[in-house]
Amino acid sequence: MRQRPENLTLRRYFVKHRTSYVWPELVTACHERGFLTPREAPSQRVLVDGVGVSPDPLLHTEHIDRFGNVSHYFEIHEPTLHLEVVKEAVVDVTWPEVDVDLLDRWTLASAQRAIAENPALALDRAMFGLPSRHVSIPPRLVSYMETILEPDLGFGQALAELTRGIHRDFAYRPGATSVRTTVDELLDLRAGVCQDFAHLAIAILRRLGVPARYVSGYLETQPPPGKAKLEGSDATHAWVSVLAPNGTWVDIDPTNAQYADSRYLVTAWGRDFADVSPLRGIVVTDAETSKLSVGVDVVPMTGDDIPQLSVLKLNLSS
Repeated sequence: MRQRPENLTLRRYFVKHRTSYVWPELVTACHERGFLTPREAPSQRVLVDGVGVSPDPLLHTEHIDRFGNVSHYFEIHEPTLHLEVVKEAVVDVTWPEVDVDLLDRWTLASAQRAIAENPALALDRAMFGLPSRHVSIPPRLVSYMETILEPDLGFGQALAELTRGIHRDFAYRPGATSVRTTVDELLDLRAGVCQDFAHLAIAILRRLGVPARYVSGYLETQPPPGKAKLEGSDATHAWVSVLAPNGTWVDIDPTNAQYADSRYLVTAWGRDFADVSPLRGIVVTDAETSKLSVGVDVVPMTGDDIPQLSVLKLNLSS
């Protein structure tokens, strides 16, 4: 499980993420929070970004949350039948090569001890080493864990085996799970999507005493051979960042059985999906249903020019 050199070069992307809700009856109030701006991270630099909301919100603020993510909050107090939120950004991305030989200086067991005994990692252990809302650790998780991992594996080798094992043992099947699916239920279903596989990997790592965080973002995709890439055809993605004994983070993607590389763009990270939901909130309405549509574009850019965004970055100081 090695990264390809061509996927470790500096890349520039234009990202557009549109979320639209339509209701059959008027919504009289809307309160929403979400992570709409790619974060600054060791692997990327955000050159420009913007967020647009329709109808115009009465209030729109942003702050940096406990994990360093940019969190947006807005309120709409005029009657409406629709809500559309558009985020756009231009991001430079470059990931380092994972030094597997360096990681294998520790075994899985000795890595656990090194992390536990290092006072500099105490905060990361507290934030990313315990069960969380969507990452429970059911007793039978150990039985599955033992089928793919052994304590004397090198730490780097163990991460590779975990990544490949989940990819091998669980089918990618949209619609098989929901945002409420638990790790215990996933062990029965043996099918799910990237969110589920990330939660499972995190549960196993935390059970082993290795802190791990849930990463939400995007992965550049390619259309089938001979086909044009359709507008809005990309999607959000989720993977796992694992704390190594030397204090660095290693990003693994169980959905695709690979390490993260320069095709991966980070929006936010947290303990699990609940910490980094792209958009969630409360609406006041008599409508019993709504229609949701989401379109995502991750477009590689050539040259140094930065395009003019169609949504303007809010001036929150005014």
